[in-house]
Amino acid sequence: MICCALILISAASAAPYAAMVMDARSGKVLHSRNADTKLHPASLTKMMTLYVVFDAIQKGEITTETKVLISRKAAAEPPSKLGLKAGHSIQLKYLIRAAAVKSANDAATALGEAISGSEAAFARRMTRMAKAMGMSQTTFKNAHGLTESGHLSTARDMTLLGRHLFYDFPEYYNLFSRKSTSAGTKMVNNTNRRLLNAYRGADGIKTGYTRAAGYNLVASAERGNERVIATVFGGRSTAWRTNRIAELLDMGFDRSPTRVAVRKPKRPILMAENGSQSGAGKTIRTSGLITRSIRPRGRPVVAPAEDVLIAMKDGISDALAEVVVAQAASTATPPKESAEVAPKAVLTASLAGALLSPPPRPAKRNVPTPNAPEARDDQVVVTRMSTSGGRHWAINVGRFSSRHEAEKMLLQTALVELGTLDEALRKVVRSTKGFEANFVGLSEAKAELACRRLLAQNVDCLPLGPG
Repeated sequence: MICCALILISAASAAPYAAMVMDARSGKVLHSRNADTKLHPASLTKMMTLYVVFDAIQKGEITTETKVLISRKAAAEPPSKLGLKAGHSIQLKYLIRAAAVKSANDAATALGEAISGSEAAFARRMTRMAKAMGMSQTTFKNAHGLTESGHLSTARDMTLLGRHLFYDFPEYYNLFSRKSTSAGTKMVNNTNRRLLNAYRGADGIKTGYTRAAGYNLVASAERGNERVIATVFGGRSTAWRTNRIAELLDMGFDRSPTRVAVRKPKRPILMAENGSQSGAGKTIRTSGLITRSIRPRGRPVVAPAEDVLIAMKDGISDALAEVVVAQAASTATPPKESAEVAPKAVLTASLAGALLSPPPRPAKRNVPTPNAPEARDDQVVVTRMSTSGGRHWAINVGRFSSRHEAEKMLLQTALVELGTLDEALRKVVRSTKGFEANFVGLSEAKAELACRRLLAQNVDCLPLGPG
């Protein structure tokens, strides 16, 4: 009787009904209905908006602290909205929170304009990302999801997108489970809090509603070793949508095996509009980068020196410039033409080039035995004074055949994972098997978090406990 009632309700709804249930671990479809029918996604669109923003942050195009100037177009978007004023500035992180939690349309438009210059250009980038992800039936025309001709997706495509959000950006996924958060100008409540409050294990992801779309939802929940993603399009009301998605999640857990091999989705490769692979973002350019190393060619063996400690200055480029100065001072006198230290802009460009190139490949290694004696290097170079005691954990990001490769890996890793490694010390340790690239001075929780985030980005990482 319940099943029949659901069918009758969906038939009465103005918007077509579609659904999909997937085992998030394997990607196996457990249930589908009209899953490939093109429909209006409404604010499910913001899942891709946020995915592209996360991707841009990871590529160095923008940071969460970047101040975004609000345009008249963004400020004029209809509700749901944060209430941003044209001409005002707000940090990117608050726009992300507003789009993810409150589903704010003005925040979504501002994010698109901040990344691509205009919402139209950003929507084209969203569509290219969708195609690269395998969302073959999806086309985006805007960043917020308000009804627009040609702005369409399917239950299958949105389920795939939800899975990619979970696996590709685990460091940001917790946003979708926040029942409320600060969006800079005010506290905002989650549009999905009814499901988050009522369904055990639910931790996201995104609601959507327009008159043309009906009540949509992509939801994910975890119980034990199982994780299920369910999508519904065309709900009649918020209550109906919540009840139906709960039934679909229950179905998913009933049909999912307790244990199954996790097969993470392959990260999409974003293509540029001209068809070439998209690499650097708008703030990183490959042209104009220096073509030769600023380090002296010769690195003669020197007597053991005291550890070099360099306090962090105003920014990462200042600290990196001091690292180069300190290293140059500890080696032989450079040639005359290299006597002057390269300006900060050149150093920044050099590091940008390093980020665009693949990281150095670590030498093969065995997992170190705890408390095993290890040969120590004659010189340690770190870049930050430790200011808090009790941090006895470290992480290892590879073993390399040369000190230069180890230092390069530490620099690159520090730039891409500044959030968790901001207070860590970078340390190169010479062992009998090569040069170990370590971050030291971490708490156990920070070490584990850093490794989870780095492993999610395919960076080798091994936490090292005290002792």
